[in-house]
Amino acid sequence: MIDLYVVTDSSLSNGKTDAEVARLAYEGGAETVQLRIKDGCGRSMLAQAKEIRKAAYEMDRFFIVNDRVDIAMASGADGVHLGQDDMPLEDARRLMGDDAIIGISVSNVREAAEAYEGGADYLGIGPIFSTSTKPDAGQAIGLDAIIDIRREVPHIPLVAIGGINQGNIRDVMLAGADAAAVVSAVVAQGDIRRAAHDLRDIILKVRPHVRGL
Repeated sequence: MIDLYVVTDSSLSNGKTDAEVARLAYEGGAETVQLRIKDGCGRSMLAQAKEIRKAAYEMDRFFIVNDRVDIAMASGADGVHLGQDDMPLEDARRLMGDDAIIGISVSNVREAAEAYEGGADYLGIGPIFSTSTKPDAGQAIGLDAIIDIRREVPHIPLVAIGGINQGNIRDVMLAGADAAAVVSAVVAQGDIRRAAHDLRDIILKVRPHVRGL
C-alpha cells in the first residue's frame, strides 16, 4: 500500500539533485518517489531517473516518472504518472505493458471514473489545497473532492496532492485518501529524511481510523 509519495522539484531542493532528494526521502520512509522535471533535457532527466531507479531497487521502493513514458521505460522505472493533457492512458499501457504502474491526475468525479475504467492503477487527486509548486495545477478543489471520488471509485488507490503538509495531512487521510503526495513539505526541508519520516508517521497513525483502508 502507498503511504507517502514524494514528488521532486530541483528548484526547491537547496542545491540537492533529484536523485539525492529521492534517496533521502526513501530513507525517511517514502514508499514512492516521482521524478518531475519541469524544464530539462531528456539526457539529464534520464541520468537522474537511472540514479533514482537504483536507489528504489536497493530499498525495495517504487519509482514513478512524471509525464515522460520514454524516460520511464529507458530508466526501468516502475511506472509513469500522466496528466489530462499527456499521452492517453491506453497508449501508455500499450507501450509499457500490463506490469507498469500508471497513475492519472484527476480533479473531479468524471475524470476519475474515466481513468478507472481505462485501467489506471491509481489516481492523483488535486490540487487539494492551493499550491505554488505547480502553477498550472488549477484552483484548489478541497477535501470534499476526495470524499466524492472515493464514493464513485472505491476500488482504486487515491493519492491526494497539492499544498499538503504536516498541518493538513491528517485531514487529507481522514477524507479517504490512501496516500498523500508532497513536494515542498519534504523536498524544500533542511532535513529531508526527517521530514519524510514525520509525514509518514502521521499517515500511519491516522490510517487505522479511516474506514475501508
